[in-house]
Amino acid sequence: MGLDRALGWLERLIYRLCGVRADQEMGWKVYALAMLLFNVAGVLVVYAVQRVQGVLPLNPAGFGAVSPDSSFNTAVSFATNTNWQGYGGESTMSYLTQMLALTTQNFASAASGMAVLVALIRGFARRSSQTIGNFWVDLTRTTLYILLPLSVIWALVLVSQGVVQTFGPYPKVTVVQATTYEEPDTDKDGKPVLDEKGQPKTKKSTLTEQVIAVGPAASQIAIKQLGTNGGGFFNANSAHPFENPTPLSNFFEVLAILMIPAALCYTFGVMVGDTRQGWTVLAAMTVIFVALLTTCLVAEQQGAVFVKQGSTTPPAPCSRAGTWRARRSASASPTRRSGRPLPRSRRTAPSTRCTTPTRRSAASCRCWPFSSGKSSTAASAPGSTGC
Repeated sequence: MGLDRALGWLERLIYRLCGVRADQEMGWKVYALAMLLFNVAGVLVVYAVQRVQGVLPLNPAGFGAVSPDSSFNTAVSFATNTNWQGYGGESTMSYLTQMLALTTQNFASAASGMAVLVALIRGFARRSSQTIGNFWVDLTRTTLYILLPLSVIWALVLVSQGVVQTFGPYPKVTVVQATTYEEPDTDKDGKPVLDEKGQPKTKKSTLTEQVIAVGPAASQIAIKQLGTNGGGFFNANSAHPFENPTPLSNFFEVLAILMIPAALCYTFGVMVGDTRQGWTVLAAMTVIFVALLTTCLVAEQQGAVFVKQGSTTPPAPCSRAGTWRARRSASASPTRRSGRPLPRSRRTAPSTRCTTPTRRSAASCRCWPFSSGKSSTAASAPGSTGC
């Protein structure tokens, strides 16, 4: 009731502006139609914002309009709570698009799903009633009293952990080591220049600075997690350090995913007049969750990754003794051209990288020798064992 006293005036204002009568309930057909119309409108708005992104404000990176196919895919995906990202957020969307289109739709799609669930529970509880509530009232109350307060709290927590929240432009920083690379040569219109064979010409360029993508991320991550949405601000979503920088932020982001689904189980029990049913549903969900979590943990802890180092075929196995002999023979007193031995500090030898699939014996390892210096007398070709 505390939130009702604090935000009740805003709820009544929304009803008044939208012409909604809070005391007038709907039948299931009208309820379903209102939900569908609302989400179709959301698809159109998200699509339109992406298509005119280039002329809208809050676009410090100067991104142009998103392509029609990507705009449609994103609009439909976010309206259905699928939130499939076929784009890189920091390299495609402006700040305004991320906030006005994607963040807003994260609220709207999550609230729509919760409203439909509440209507379904009413159907169970009322049995013979002809109405199941008012979609606009359910949508407003879900957003105003549940999603919005929790999102504010979660956004502040994430900001305290280092998740970025800024309207400033992307900063540029100087790289530690400059890198030279080939890039296409273009004319004044930005078209590639072709050589006499019709192939694009390239030119050498040197990378001396890096652009760091930032933006109002924390506010979007909060509702993304709470509404079990997708659409992270950055392409890597919550695997990106600007979205999830600390173990504590990771804990809160995981907790946000579980909070509302777990709470709705208890809501079900309260609305049907028997909280034991709600606890039973939650217990069933927990058993499934723990079973799948255990399976994932065991698979990840026991799994091994075989990485090929400079070879298209797995190298032959080598024994510990063979590896020792190869290293010893390779490091046996390299000499100068004058015939005098090199100092120990200047001697180089091939090294061996080994992975051990099992810990039972050293003979089960596989090794990848590589030459660490030109003066090595036993440098092996990639793929050979040197044993």
